[in-house]
Amino acid sequence: MAPSTPLLTVRGSEGLYMVNGPPHFTESTIFPRESGKNCKVYTFSKDGTLFAWGNGEKVSIISVTDKGLLHSFDLPKAVCLEFSPKNTVLATWQPYTTSKDGTAGTPNLQLYDVKTGMCLKSFIQKKMQNWCPSWSDDEIICARNVNNEVHFFENNNFNTIANKLHLQKINDFVLSPGPQPYKVAVYVPGSKGAPSFVRLYQYPNFAGPHAALANKSFFKADKVTMLWNKKATAVLVIASTEVDKTGASYYGEQTLHYIATNGESAVVQLPKNGPIYDVVWNSSSTEFCAVYGFMPAKATIFNLKCDPVFDFGTGPRNAAFYSPQGQILVLAGFGNLRGQMEVWDVRNYKLISKPVASDSTHFAWCPDGEHILTATCAPRLRVNNGYKIWHYTGSILHKYDVPSNGELWQVSWQPFLEGIFPAKAITYQAVPSEVPSEEPKAATAYRPPALRNKPVTNSKLHEEEPPQNMKPHPGNDKPLSKTALKNQRKHEAKKAAKQGARSDTSPHLAPTPAPQSTPRNPVIPSTSGDPEVDKKIKNLKKKLKAIEQLKEQATAGKQLEKNQLEKIQKETALLQELEDLELGI
Repeated sequence: MAPSTPLLTVRGSEGLYMVNGPPHFTESTIFPRESGKNCKVYTFSKDGTLFAWGNGEKVSIISVTDKGLLHSFDLPKAVCLEFSPKNTVLATWQPYTTSKDGTAGTPNLQLYDVKTGMCLKSFIQKKMQNWCPSWSDDEIICARNVNNEVHFFENNNFNTIANKLHLQKINDFVLSPGPQPYKVAVYVPGSKGAPSFVRLYQYPNFAGPHAALANKSFFKADKVTMLWNKKATAVLVIASTEVDKTGASYYGEQTLHYIATNGESAVVQLPKNGPIYDVVWNSSSTEFCAVYGFMPAKATIFNLKCDPVFDFGTGPRNAAFYSPQGQILVLAGFGNLRGQMEVWDVRNYKLISKPVASDSTHFAWCPDGEHILTATCAPRLRVNNGYKIWHYTGSILHKYDVPSNGELWQVSWQPFLEGIFPAKAITYQAVPSEVPSEEPKAATAYRPPALRNKPVTNSKLHEEEPPQNMKPHPGNDKPLSKTALKNQRKHEAKKAAKQGARSDTSPHLAPTPAPQSTPRNPVIPSTSGDPEVDKKIKNLKKKLKAIEQLKEQATAGKQLEKNQLEKIQKETALLQELEDLELGI
């Protein structure tokens, strides 16, 4: 029996409701619409069978499969909800408050037993960041960061701390996905001249100087993002500084590190300078994609040796999203970019489609690996709120626009467990749709008044670099460039003219062109008799040779600097000047 299509959950000024997934897009009867603007939070369980939401008065849990209400909790201020991986526990978080006399506030992090509705444990959790405990996929262990330590609980017994991981000041940690053996990555920021570091441990082996599976230290880090691959064999660490001391970037400075559980580590060498916008693992755990560099940004897929596997060139992009099955990659430019998406088949490195989702603030793959959700949500953007459902071939299958006086706050897919939707063959033909495609209006560049009546020149601020499989690949016998060809013809003509002058002194005889079969001879440097002119000729030839080398580098795919591009543009003027000097004008 084929699985049902994932539902869409929509939260906004029109309330909280669910919509049937493709191809129907009708409002679902599984969840009766919760009207009003007081719904602050909702969440699905990992397998999509349970749904919890808070409406400003209480938090409720329903079963999506049989539509029954399971429990309600009196939590009017709850703003965060999370289910444990096997639906055993519901974690809730409310903002921490202290009483007026300064005494400690009441515990604001509650863990409820989903089966009985009883509160298993309450904790004080002051910060909203990393508020939720982390469970292993089988719920055997659960971990919390408390006072710069990581506390571990076993089998959801929160009354006894089974283990502690204590270092100088643990700022963050991430549990590995998957089954035993469990691993944990911890980040300790540097202080007093000591470097920051990330260490990998295997639970519960935390004691002793050699307990760590791997260790990577670095100096440039105010914060880090740690990303485990699905098989828990390696972690990618994006280390960021708030300020780039060189002044090169508004975003601060980022570096990308690779750490494997076998002890290997490396700095991922990114071929273009600039910020790191996004890094994502493929579900295969054998490769990852990085989007980086000053705009237009580069995107590259790397293997586990941190060697580049495929280069997507440059473009207006700042995010990457692998499909759940790992066979499609979307490179997108959201936020302050126009919303252009590139959908790639990463098995064959072929471009499938290039749709544009203007003003998008949210992107999500459907668990079926065929459909894409893009949305414009408040408070990031308060106008033109709404969402679109796309097929990866670029067709818009459904579009919903919120009324002009309303807002959309959140929209998401119902999750499904891995393997429910197997990978399908990729199609390149756009699927039919009744929704008209939207071609964004081409924005015309501003032209100052002095240039408005003059012809438009096709000059670009940045030359975009094509993907590596779309670059020209010259053979071993490289054709001569225009400059080299022109110089060669000029020298041959000059040589022929000298030979003609020797055989016949008549000034009216035209020089005979050199035959095509004449082999290329080394050019004998000519002298004009004037040392100053000879010096100028020598310098001009030196500049032209440098330009020739720059053009060859550009043909090979190297990104040239602005001053190097300006040198190439001066080639015609230099050639004319050289010709005038050689002819004695």
